[in-house]
This record gives sequence, C-alpha cells and structure tokens, in this order.
Amino acid sequence: MKPQPTLADLPLRPELVGEEPYGAPQLDVPVCLNVNENPYPPSGAMLVDMAQAIASGVYHRYPDREFTRLRSQLADYLGHGLGVANIWAANGSNEVMTHVLGAFGGPGRRVLTFTPTYSMYPEYARNTHTEYVTAPRREDYSLDAATILLAIERFSPTVVLITTPNNPTGTSTPLAVIEEVLAGTDAIVVVDEAYQEFARHPEQTALSLLAEHGNLVVSRTMSKAFAFAGGRLGYLAAAPAIVDACRIVRLPYHLSAQTQAVASVALRHADEMLARVDELRATRDELLRRGPEMGFDVVDSDANFVLIGRWADRHAAWQQLLDQGVLVRETGPDGFLRVSAGTPQEMAAFYDALARVDAARKGE
Repeated sequence: MKPQPTLADLPLRPELVGEEPYGAPQLDVPVCLNVNENPYPPSGAMLVDMAQAIASGVYHRYPDREFTRLRSQLADYLGHGLGVANIWAANGSNEVMTHVLGAFGGPGRRVLTFTPTYSMYPEYARNTHTEYVTAPRREDYSLDAATILLAIERFSPTVVLITTPNNPTGTSTPLAVIEEVLAGTDAIVVVDEAYQEFARHPEQTALSLLAEHGNLVVSRTMSKAFAFAGGRLGYLAAAPAIVDACRIVRLPYHLSAQTQAVASVALRHADEMLARVDELRATRDELLRRGPEMGFDVVDSDANFVLIGRWADRHAAWQQLLDQGVLVRETGPDGFLRVSAGTPQEMAAFYDALARVDAARKGE
C-alpha cells in the first residue's frame, strides 16, 4: 500500500505551492468581534418563516438555474430602476467576484486594487489566473481620482476594484471620484459596497451611476447588514451584458433551492433584517470616540468595524484579548487590530479587556 501523500507530494499548481487556506479564526469564545458580522440573529418568527420556506421546497429537482424570483427581489431592494437583467447573485460576494474575474480576468490580464484592502482579493485573482496588481491608498487610506487613474494608466488592468467602505480601514470613496474614474477608463470597474448599509450616507451609492456607465459593477452582500452571513448570498448590479458574462462562467445550479428560499424570505422582511443597522452605526461611532479617550489611535470608519492601535506587538495584544474571551481580527496596517461592532454586552466585555491589556502594556 502506498503511503498517503503530503501536500508537497502532490502535483500542485506552482502558484499554490506554500499557500495556506484563507480563514479568519473560528474559535469558541464568549465575544466574537473579528469577522464584521451583524451580531443580532433573525427573530424567532423570521426563522420559522425560513424553515417553512425550506419545508415547502422541491429537492428532487434542480433549483431554478436563473433564480429569477430572487433576482427580482434583489432588484426591488436596490431600487434605482434596476430589473432582473441587471442582477446576479452567488454563494457570497466571494463567488460573485470570482465570476467577474472568471469573465473579465484570466491569463495575460490584470486586476488592480488599492491597498490596504480586502485580503481575499489576491486569492480571487490567483484562482482565476489573473495577475494581481496594487497601488497604495493615500496616507489617510482615502482614494482620489488621480491616484486611481494614474494606476490604471500604469498597469492597464481589465478589472479595477474600488472597495467602499474599504475593508479593513472603513474608508469611503466619494461618488464624484468613482464617476470620474468611470469616465476615464474602459476597464470593468467593480465598486465593492459590502458595507454600504452601515455608511453614514448609505444613499450615496454607486448604484446611482449604473444607468450612465456600462462598465460599472456594484457588488453587495447579505452577510453583513442583513444578518445573513450563514445564508451565503452575495450579489451584483450591472449592465445586462455583464450579468450575461457572469452566467457564462458560473457552474450550473450554483445557488441551492435552500439558499434561494431563505434569501427570498430575508428580502421580504428586509426592514426587520436591517433593524439593527442604526444601532450598529452608533456602536461604531462610540468606538471611534472611546478609543482615543482611552489613548488609542483609530481610523475613521464608515463600516461596522474600526481599526484601533497602535500596538508595538499587535499579535501579543490580540492574544491577550483572546485570553480574556474577546476575539478581534489581526489584519490591516501594521500596529492595528480590527474590531467589529457588537452587542452592548459584547462591547462592554471588549472595553474591559482592552483596558486591562492597555494597563499591562503600560506596566500599571
């Protein structure tokens, strides 16, 4: 019998050698503030509605390959005159982005984004054989049109990713900047608005630019504000031709009947699912205020998380918080930890743990 191979023994693609699977820590601790989830679960009545929708489903047949009903509901939720032909969805915004790069990236093509930004973007590029190139954001982590257009001129990408509010910094990019970029390039410009519902001005969305710019893609998710991370539903709005391009590269029946059923229920009850967004904005703003009061630096955020620092050894600080049952994320610019907005009880535990860690580093 041959011995079981190790990863090093397998004929792995060269660019995967030495890589490890992506994943934020999933630890069983009292306070989880590390992956920007909405900490408030759906109501019991909502869960009953979801269960009934699943129970009434048909599972011996393939699901609706085009998930037309769900796309119609998503279009209604977004507004801006969008219809079914403008909407695409998949297993989280991760798969949506993979579809975009599968259609418009690939060998000999580049995707451009601006760092620091979402840590999964390089993996989307790698997995679609697309060259990943970056340019730095400004010192305050913002973007202006000149920065973006100069990088486009330098790299000649086929896809440009602008994340607003940006993960992990929470920084928003003004609509005027996005509009100037769209007018200045023929590249596919993806505006990743995963955290848009948490913005101080959520109505200032790139969705308003879709009618005038056929090279624009606006990516959204139900994982964050919608309290639907376990449902795995991401989606985009774009010109019908871009949606058709995504349909070419998707796997058949990529959205299960269960996913379609529970996402439809969530969208029918959008007001309830989004009921805590205002509260989470206030929680974020409190963190932006209390962090400096406790002697920490913070980065102004328009999302449901805040970078807090600066730590001489952020991993040690991360571990010390974890030792007290509080899990945050070790990501972003050096010296910072990212903290998601949680429930009042979770935030009280975080502030208490943070004060103890701070006292320890000061030798008090």
